Amino acid sequence: MRIENEVKLDFSDVLIRPKRSTLTSRADVTLEREFIFLHSPKKWKGIPLMTANMDATGTFSIARALAPHGIVTFLHKYYSIEELAEFFKTFNFPDRIAYTLGIRDEDFEKLAAVKKAGLDKFFSFICLDVPNGYIDRFIQSVKKVRKDFPEHILVAGNVVTNEITEELLLSGADIVKVGIGSGSSCITRRKTGVGYPQLSAVIECADAAHGISNEKKGCGLIISDGGAVYPSCVAKAFCGGADFLMSGSLFAGYEQSGGTTIEKDGKKFKRYMGSSSREALFQNYGKVAAHRASEGRVTFIPHRGDINDFILDLFGSLRSSGTYIGARSLREFSKRATFIRVNHQLNSSLERYDSENQ
Repeated sequence: MRIENEVKLDFSDVLIRPKRSTLTSRADVTLEREFIFLHSPKKWKGIPLMTANMDATGTFSIARALAPHGIVTFLHKYYSIEELAEFFKTFNFPDRIAYTLGIRDEDFEKLAAVKKAGLDKFFSFICLDVPNGYIDRFIQSVKKVRKDFPEHILVAGNVVTNEITEELLLSGADIVKVGIGSGSSCITRRKTGVGYPQLSAVIECADAAHGISNEKKGCGLIISDGGAVYPSCVAKAFCGGADFLMSGSLFAGYEQSGGTTIEKDGKKFKRYMGSSSREALFQNYGKVAAHRASEGRVTFIPHRGDINDFILDLFGSLRSSGTYIGARSLREFSKRATFIRVNHQLNSSLERYDSENQ
C-alpha cells in the first residue's frame, strides 16, 4: 500500500484564467477539428463531441439529430443486427457513428455477423467499452479487433492513468476513453472506492497519448468521458488536452433522447438510466449476475425540449471560452489555457432560492 499526496482535480476545482485576446468576435473561433490516427488510415473531420453509448443517448434518433452538427453518436450495444440494417438504409454518415461492443464472446460473434452483413461500412468508429480497462482480457480484445478491422478508428476504454493509456494505444487503439466513476449515473466510486478526478485524468492521459505518434504525424488521442455538468466543463476538458468530449447527461432529457417520458405535477421528465444500474442489467441481460453489484442508478431529468437548441448554446459557450483566452480554434484551447485552483466557482444563490420556493 502507498499514498499519492499530489492533489488531483475535477472540473469543479478550477477556473480558466482569462488572457489578452486579439479576437474580435465569438464567430472567429473555429470548433471543427480534423484528425489523422495512430493506426487507422482514415481521416476524420467534425466537432469532437460524442454521445455516450447509453440507452438514452446512443440512439438512432439522437444520431439523426446530431449528425448535421458534426457530432458522433456512439450507438448503445443492444440494437439487433436487423435494427441496425434498417437504420442504415436511411442513414449513411459513417463518420458520425460508432458501433459499440463489450468483450463477451457474444459481443464478438455479433460484430462478426455485422461485418458479414456488410454493415461495417456504415460506421467509421468501433468502440470497445468496459467499465474496467485494466484487465488483460480487455487489452487482448483490443488487439483482436484491430487485427480484424484494420481500417476502422478503434476506441478503447475506460481508463484513467497514463501507463494503461499508452499500452492500449500500442495494442491497436486509436483513441482511449478516459473516465472512471465521473458520470452522473455512475456509482462505481461509492461501491468500489475506485476512480480518479476527471480533469487530472484527462491531463495525464492526454500527455501520455500525445507522446505516441507515427510517421504520418498521427498520434494517440483521448476522449474525456463523463464528469461534464456544464458547458464550462466541456471547455475545461479541451483546455486540459482532451481531443474529444463524451457525455451522457448533457445529451439526455431532450425530445430526441431515449428514455421513457413521464408526467408528474404537470411537468414532464425523461428517464435516464446508468448502463450498470440494476434496471439496465435486468432490461438488457435479464438479471444482475450473482458475482457482481449494480454500479449505476436511474434518475428522471426534467424534459429539456429540442436538443438542437442546446447544441447551438453549447457551441456558443465554447466559442466564448475561446475568446476569453485568445484561442482561434478548439485545437488551441490546451495551448492557451491556464487553470487556477479555486475553493468556490459558481454563485448558486438563485438556484437555491428557486429550489426552496418551488
